[in-house]
Amino acid sequence: MYKGKIHLVIVGLILVGLFSLCGCSDQGTRSKKSTMGQRAVSYRLKWLFNASTIGDLWARDKGLFAAKGLDVTIKEGGAEHDAIEDIELGRADFGVASADQVIRAVSRGADCLVIAQIFQENPLQWIFNASRVSFDPERPAESLARLTVGITYGGNDEAIFMALAGRLGLDPSRLHLYAITYDYTPFWRGEVDLWPCYRNTQGITLTEKMDRLGEKAGFLDPGRYGIRFVANSLITSRKFQKRHGQMVKLFRQCILEGWQQAIRPENLDEAVDILSRYEKGLSKRILMKQIKATSPLITAHGQHKVGFIDQEAWGQTEEIMFKQGLIKKRVDVKKLFLGMN
Repeated sequence: MYKGKIHLVIVGLILVGLFSLCGCSDQGTRSKKSTMGQRAVSYRLKWLFNASTIGDLWARDKGLFAAKGLDVTIKEGGAEHDAIEDIELGRADFGVASADQVIRAVSRGADCLVIAQIFQENPLQWIFNASRVSFDPERPAESLARLTVGITYGGNDEAIFMALAGRLGLDPSRLHLYAITYDYTPFWRGEVDLWPCYRNTQGITLTEKMDRLGEKAGFLDPGRYGIRFVANSLITSRKFQKRHGQMVKLFRQCILEGWQQAIRPENLDEAVDILSRYEKGLSKRILMKQIKATSPLITAHGQHKVGFIDQEAWGQTEEIMFKQGLIKKRVDVKKLFLGMN
């Protein structure tokens, strides 16, 4: 009897071990496929949920991913997250990064593939209080020579402004530059005349505050003077694309369709409703203004289709970075693209 019990215990332990192995194998399979049989995909954004991500949120909430058999987890970005790094480490399959991030990473040997360009026009501009600051857009060099300009040293706004200064024939060392942080107090006090912001998001909320104070907002747009510094683009890695080419194609289709639908005027109310579920700190009225301001940036006021990769603008971005010493060696930007234009 005693030996029989020992035998049964041993058999039971073996069976438990086998079941555990099966469970681990099944769990590994589910890490690649969701419980609904869809392919699990991880997507890291460049920043937090806001109007600049409405196309991504639309694609998920409207079931565009699910219709293609994709179960997409959209992760917010921010200062503590880097989509390129996450892709390299296997923490994300796709991501959003600006051209300067891509070019800098590739110059250091990173595996990065651009599959679509989300913004055709860079939303980064400089806001100023037009009620007290005199800026003549027809004579920008003269205006900038006497005004105090806010700069985030080490940020892409520094690279953009330095390129603008060079384009206008200004010596940056002779300009009045102010190192800024996230605290807008120097701007409201008038210590800084021009403050960098994203025209379609921060620019809207800052303009609203000025309106309440009875003041008028103005904007300096570097693009007006020929500075084409590419912003948000959709990325993955060449390694991932080679292994999962069909998934890359489907994911790209969903993202672009999401943007196409989200920025249509007839879908504005629905887009606002979706964004309000994620961006809870702003009223729907402000969100509507932000989406309206975002829409023309996605198509360059109708000049390009959604997702178009502006290779000339990428080339200018790379040139700016090389001349400013932001990269030590040149990057052939033509090799960064999947060629889906």
